[in-house]
Amino acid sequence: MGMTMTQKILAAHAGLDHVTAGQLIEAKLDLVLGNDITSPVAINEFERIGASSVFSKDNIALVMDHFTPNKDIKAAEQCRQVRNFANKYDIKNYYDVGDMGIEHALLPEKGIVGPGDCIIGADSHTCTYGALGAFSTGVGSTDMAYGMITGKTWFKVPSAIKVVLKNKLQNYVSGKDVILHLIGMIGVDGALYRSLEFTGDGIESLTMDDRLTIANMAIEAGAKNGIFPVDKVTLDYCEGRCQRPFTVYEADEDAEYDEVIEIDLATLRPTVAFPHLPENTKTVDEFGPQDIKIDQVVIGSCTNGRTEDLRVAAEILKGKKVAKNVRCIIIPATQKIYLEAVRNGWAEIFIEAGAVFSTPTCGPCLGGHMGILGKGERAVSTTNRNFVGRMGHIESEIYLASPAVAAASAITGYITDPTK
Repeated sequence: MGMTMTQKILAAHAGLDHVTAGQLIEAKLDLVLGNDITSPVAINEFERIGASSVFSKDNIALVMDHFTPNKDIKAAEQCRQVRNFANKYDIKNYYDVGDMGIEHALLPEKGIVGPGDCIIGADSHTCTYGALGAFSTGVGSTDMAYGMITGKTWFKVPSAIKVVLKNKLQNYVSGKDVILHLIGMIGVDGALYRSLEFTGDGIESLTMDDRLTIANMAIEAGAKNGIFPVDKVTLDYCEGRCQRPFTVYEADEDAEYDEVIEIDLATLRPTVAFPHLPENTKTVDEFGPQDIKIDQVVIGSCTNGRTEDLRVAAEILKGKKVAKNVRCIIIPATQKIYLEAVRNGWAEIFIEAGAVFSTPTCGPCLGGHMGILGKGERAVSTTNRNFVGRMGHIESEIYLASPAVAAASAITGYITDPTK
């Protein structure tokens, strides 16, 4: 029996000719990632066991993004600890205020991750890099610590679900709608510890930003990872960007999948995940234009703070005003994207519309800062989770949507169909 794309990457990094689902392997790592919340825990473990060196100063990335610029003393102390660690061990890929971004947007942009890589990160949305044809998955901080020391970790080889994408998305329907639709189909545990392997002719019409969004939220279906084939879009993105040579892996024709799911992209409509789970989805056709009044809109995060996301938001907001009593917060995912927004005139559009245009940060996504919700408030957010209390008060509500839906909703003050 052949291997899936994920299984081929894991086999290669374990030095094996073949692996099967459920097999325990020890694999070499191309990158170990941590942020300002998870890295201090890993550093404490690193020091507790008496480690005195890292496996590679070039293959560790430490990104200060969740509570930066520091929101309080505790956040400042966490970043200081990581900064000192990075300086002590001469970590090449350390990113802080001024040269930073949200980790899962920054690493692909910088070319730190690429096709065929085996990556772990002490953040659940590390699965984002599957968009580039890499195996990447989230781990705990203890695993991060041992990964920094040894450059290896243990995996149970996952089985896989094949997701066949057909045809092409309509205008103002995006990768966010694709992944919300899929999660709505299979549920938040529908892919538990399995790979979501995307394939089909519809992939060629998806931008890299679409793919990064879809792979980012694979974890919201319980998946170990999400992964896309390496095609012209991938290679064009990686050209002149990736910092090291990469290997392209393809699934065998006789690879074994637990199930096959087909999605016709042409039939998808803008989709919203209602509180309090990403699986609680409805299309904009399933509720009225003034059914859901909102207090806040957030456009940003590691899921939807990229160039294409801001372009769409600017297109919809241009010449319009944010509704009275609605707070619209727009957060580019990296400094480069921020600069593109300024140069393209989008920043001016956002500000003239009455939105806040922020420095890159995870901020409100995890209830950190830059947009916390109060009791009874509702937000439309392009982030990835809408759990109880995720963005603030336990009696607040989060509706997950695309940048197009979010921007259209900011104008009306209600969750709104951007295609009308």
